Amino acid sequence: MPARPLAQPPAGSPAVVLFIAPCFEAQGNQSVIEPQTYLYYIQLKQSQPSQGVWLPYDANAEKTLEEDFHRLWNTKFLDNLWIDVSDYKFPNGTIGKIVTYNLEERQRVKIVDYLGSKKIETSKIDEKLKEADAQIRLDTFIDPGLVRKVQGIVLDMMKEKGFQFASVTPEIKEISGGPKLVHLTFHMDEGPKVKIRKLDFVGNKAMSDGTLKRQLKDNKERPGFEDAVHLWDWIAGALGDRGTFQETKFDEDAEKIMSFYRDHGYVKANVGVPQLKVLQDTEDKKTRWIELRIPVNEGERYKVSDFEIAGNTVVKSEFLKPLFKTSVGEYYSEKKVRKGIEKAREIYGTGGYFEFTGFPEYKFSDDPVQNAPEAPAALKPVDGDGHDVKASAEPTVHVTMRMKEGEQFFVNRITFVGNTTTHDNVIRREMRLVEGAPFNTEALKYSVKRLNQLGYFKALEGKPGEVDVQKTPDIPNHVDVKLKLEEQNRNQLTFGAGV
Repeated sequence: MPARPLAQPPAGSPAVVLFIAPCFEAQGNQSVIEPQTYLYYIQLKQSQPSQGVWLPYDANAEKTLEEDFHRLWNTKFLDNLWIDVSDYKFPNGTIGKIVTYNLEERQRVKIVDYLGSKKIETSKIDEKLKEADAQIRLDTFIDPGLVRKVQGIVLDMMKEKGFQFASVTPEIKEISGGPKLVHLTFHMDEGPKVKIRKLDFVGNKAMSDGTLKRQLKDNKERPGFEDAVHLWDWIAGALGDRGTFQETKFDEDAEKIMSFYRDHGYVKANVGVPQLKVLQDTEDKKTRWIELRIPVNEGERYKVSDFEIAGNTVVKSEFLKPLFKTSVGEYYSEKKVRKGIEKAREIYGTGGYFEFTGFPEYKFSDDPVQNAPEAPAALKPVDGDGHDVKASAEPTVHVTMRMKEGEQFFVNRITFVGNTTTHDNVIRREMRLVEGAPFNTEALKYSVKRLNQLGYFKALEGKPGEVDVQKTPDIPNHVDVKLKLEEQNRNQLTFGAGV
């Protein structure tokens, strides 16, 4: 409470704002943020008795008080906030209001660690968090949302290692050294590692289990010695990580299976949710063997009834169609379509259409026709017992390749960085990409190949940032190309071929 004021407002005056102050009593009267910072957000003004200035505590003051509350809370500095208003009675009976802003700040992170797992290194966790923009920086406020995000990322990392029954539990402990400082620990409990002893596909008829298993990349079974066809397969499985169930990578495996089916005409094939059946745990409880059952719905196998190109204005259809090597009457193959799109991208790229893309649209012969009238009963085919007979025609698909050509782009500037001894003009002699000309992506690839063969620089291998193409600001339909080079020792002979 403030010292008793020497001056007082006129007798009979309405209540005045006598004194305002932030208070940190809830955290030992110490603040992390300078109190002056909070005063910046407090807009309520107090009276100045020594100058005879008396500010009324009225409806406007209460409105400002409410706005102060929201301003302070929106700083996100606080865990708790409440405002007390008490009365001080002057000798002449006038009431002075004492306004106290009670502030309890959020906890701040002093230490972060990850305990409980020998398989997940802290450095790997830090890399993963950096990729996901989820780093918990020291001396920052605790963010419950960020803590939950980190918890989920670490848990996914453990599942990728085969610990499907793992758990991650964050713990926050207050520590000495200052107000609201905490030690944040993520406790990792691996649980048993899940290994696939047996893997079965359910619902597949056209493709054998063995064929589908060969499409899998991450979730492979680890057979016992008696089940292994080759000794080396058994040794590789025993020594390596083969057979570990990786739930987070199952979607990728499922896509590989569906892609394989689509390559063989099963356009509508899909893979269901995997089913896990626990077989046994090892005596040390570190490994849990399971049977993995993967449901498959193959659907029909479709032949191509028609194949056409649509959406193209730059390149004629008769030039594009042969790229897809798809003929009417043969089974549909998505692999051919993918290769065709790659070839088309090369053609469009030579003309500066580097944003070109394409995708197939399907119209299936067995799709129900909307609002089509049902055939009269007398015209429906029946068998010897009088039952309806379904049409036995082989299902077909009408494929339309939809081209999204995009706009044509030209080269504005070509620049080089990292060439500390080699002059730009030497590099430009090897470039087949020309400023002012259409942005020819194939010429750019060939230019990189020539630079690699020059032997002056470390090979450009397609790493991020090595060849940077950006749209030119303020100049429509132009790009700037920057090559990041690294000189290598000229005294060292380099032999090689190709890119």
